[in-house]
Amino acid sequence: MADRRAVLIPGRGYDTRYPLFLYLGEALRRLGFGLHGIAWQVPEDFDPNTIGRWVCDEVAPTLTERTDLLVGKSLGSLAAPLAVERRLPAVWLTPLLHRSEVVDALRRSTAPFLLVGGTADSSWDGGIARRLTPHVLEITAADHALMVPGPLARSAEVLGKVCTVVEDFVR
Repeated sequence: MADRRAVLIPGRGYDTRYPLFLYLGEALRRLGFGLHGIAWQVPEDFDPNTIGRWVCDEVAPTLTERTDLLVGKSLGSLAAPLAVERRLPAVWLTPLLHRSEVVDALRRSTAPFLLVGGTADSSWDGGIARRLTPHVLEITAADHALMVPGPLARSAEVLGKVCTVVEDFVR
């Protein structure tokens, strides 16, 4: 039986069955976490000004049970205000650091959080990330899916690094 619970929050086109969540989920299970993966259908015609409210409305009902960790990818990082309100540790994969509501929420956080992003991702800003938290994994040349150019094995290595950093963060 798991003694901790993690909620996995997908991105717009990257759901919790994709490699990052598959491997991170297994890493978290091995560390005693039970997992609750959110599935959603992001509205095709979403309003960029209100999508954050929609994300929070989708995530909030999953937080009625005890939750020890949030793991969000991209659009899921718009749930950062919920993590702040509930003082929940979080892992934000390719967070939308170009959106002020994400950065503002992270600045207010009192719980530790890990930011993971790549230098080839327009949503990532390594300088901002390092000012927000000491827990940062920045991957050179990684895109928004944390894939890097060259042989696919290099992207698999990145996936391994992400898992290791998350394991260390939650221990």
